[in-house]
Amino acid sequence: MSPASRIIIALDFENSNEAMQLVEQLGAAAQFYKVGLQLLTAQGPSVVQTLIAAGKQVFLDLKLFEIPHSVAGAVKAAGQLGVSMLTVHAMAGSTVLRTAVEAARPFPQLKILALTVITSMREPDLYELGLNASVAEQVMRLAQLATAADCHGIVASPQEAAMLRSLLPPEMLLVTPGIQPAGHLKNDQARICTPEQAFYAGATHLIMGRSITHSENPATTFSAICEQLGAASRQKKSSLLLQTQT
Repeated sequence: MSPASRIIIALDFENSNEAMQLVEQLGAAAQFYKVGLQLLTAQGPSVVQTLIAAGKQVFLDLKLFEIPHSVAGAVKAAGQLGVSMLTVHAMAGSTVLRTAVEAARPFPQLKILALTVITSMREPDLYELGLNASVAEQVMRLAQLATAADCHGIVASPQEAAMLRSLLPPEMLLVTPGIQPAGHLKNDQARICTPEQAFYAGATHLIMGRSITHSENPATTFSAICEQLGAASRQKKSSLLLQTQT
């Protein structure tokens, strides 16, 4: 997997004009984009269709949390649009997760990702909801549900990535939001890491937003992050090779 294909760029904009201006700026190098609740609510599915028509992959971040019948309908609609990844909240339970996976079967390109604990949450937030568990414990509990339901991947903060990678099946995708290059200001995400840290921890895909989309030159920033990931990948391969030789 190339560094560029690992990065999912969050199109957290108010309208499709702003979103597509960024896509044009980044050009052919950037292949994967996240469409979330803000942009989808403002513009509807047309923005997804525009991205796919331009040859891009779309991560549709709906965090579905509904009864199984409604979730199945949303999954089918996403598959018909040509979406590559779709999020379902693991807190909806194993029946909903299995229903989502089954609804995705007719669409080979569509991967169902189980969202564990959003990156803005900490232990006090879980306690407020009546959950007597640490973030790591809750993430693992939900990841186990998702694995048993045959979900294609997990969404979790990069701080839980290493723990998950050591326990999940190797083929499962591990998608991490909360990725910010070193030196960037923190935002409303509480559990964050740099791109290299997330990669070393075992993340397959990194969701990045404002550090790219709000930079002075998004294309240059994206290219620099790809170079950093490329260097990290080469270093990781060298380390693995040395381990096999000793």
